[in-house]
Amino acid sequence: MLSMIGLLGGLILLIILTLRGVNLFIAAPICALLVALSSGMAIFPVSADTNFINAYMDGFAGFLSAWFFMFLLGSLFGKFMEDTGAADSVASYIVGKLGMKHAVLAVVIACSVLTYGGVSVFIVAFSVYPMALSLFKDANLPRRFIPATLAFGSVTFTMTSAGSPEIQNWIPVKHLGTSPYAAWEVSLVVAIFMATAGYFWLNKMIKKAVANGETFEARDDDPVIIERRRPHPITGVIPLIVVLLLSFTLHDVLQQTALIVALLGGVLSIVIINFKHFHDMGNAINVGTTGALVAIGNTAAVVGFGAVAKVSPAFTAAVDVMTHMPGNELVGAAVAVSVIAGLTGSASGGQAIALPLVAPGYLDMGVNPEQLHRVVAISSGALDTLPHNGYVVTTIRAICKETHQRAYWSMAALTAVIPLIGVALALGLFIIF
Repeated sequence: MLSMIGLLGGLILLIILTLRGVNLFIAAPICALLVALSSGMAIFPVSADTNFINAYMDGFAGFLSAWFFMFLLGSLFGKFMEDTGAADSVASYIVGKLGMKHAVLAVVIACSVLTYGGVSVFIVAFSVYPMALSLFKDANLPRRFIPATLAFGSVTFTMTSAGSPEIQNWIPVKHLGTSPYAAWEVSLVVAIFMATAGYFWLNKMIKKAVANGETFEARDDDPVIIERRRPHPITGVIPLIVVLLLSFTLHDVLQQTALIVALLGGVLSIVIINFKHFHDMGNAINVGTTGALVAIGNTAAVVGFGAVAKVSPAFTAAVDVMTHMPGNELVGAAVAVSVIAGLTGSASGGQAIALPLVAPGYLDMGVNPEQLHRVVAISSGALDTLPHNGYVVTTIRAICKETHQRAYWSMAALTAVIPLIGVALALGLFIIF
């Protein structure tokens, strides 16, 4: 009981501190320490094999090891798009052709294309943010909605849909023997619903804010628009296409490593095509590398909390309860994956923990593996975006330089509420048909 109180208390405290803007390098270890102490876990490595220091740092260092090059190259890609003026050029072209009222749609489409093309959701935010900033500035829209717009196009109707190359759609393949296109008919219906309802809601929130007098707020650290000849818009689109094509074609062979090659190709293509348009390449490199370290550090700090939580007795008990729920098996799987993803702050983590426990029994009971695949995939992308989620923290704080108080609630509406309704829709369709 004490361990469970500590786990829930630590999670709630982490959410509160994150919403209040407390530095995650301080907040995450403190909350993880609370979980460890309430679970009777040893603090130092000399005391026991399972201890707070090792558990936290294994999670922290493991994330750094797995994602460092992706974050570095993704940050450089974004800064180069910004410094060469390529992002401004593309944004101005879109606004000129489609009108300012379609600025938000342009960002959503860019994110969704990259995500469905195999670019990691973390990197999509790095890549599209410079263009999103220019579009919101040209359209005079409140910048606090940029994180929600980036997230909506990345982690909702594309990330967990049939055919998506994102890991959230591939983990079930290993455990269920299905294909990435499992239950594509229901997936298509749910994706259309989430895209339509989410875009309508996003526009409604932005229009309400504009009606209340909110406008784009320029900041001192915004990229300076130099009066110069901008590159042709196509030179800003080509690097994005290079990233998309390389990621898509190499994904099956290189898996996650394909993203390193894709981003490197994107960075080199910017340098080659727009070299003469760089304003200050040295500064762009310095800012990009520093931004990458801040982003991956903040995310790793939260991953460390999840690593400590996962070795606590309370987490084991919670997983056992979630994975042995009575009633409809598809509903049980959806609840289990959603709750575990919320506790760990990770969609893939929720699947990786729940599926090995529920899949064998459910398959033996005759549950349709394709239906189970799709329910698990969609439900993993709902409660995972609580305030302490690594993607949420990176996108709001490190990339968009916003605060949770300003930017999180619109993001939560689109990345938690809409997907939860999508899960209910999928369950309803599977049960009816």
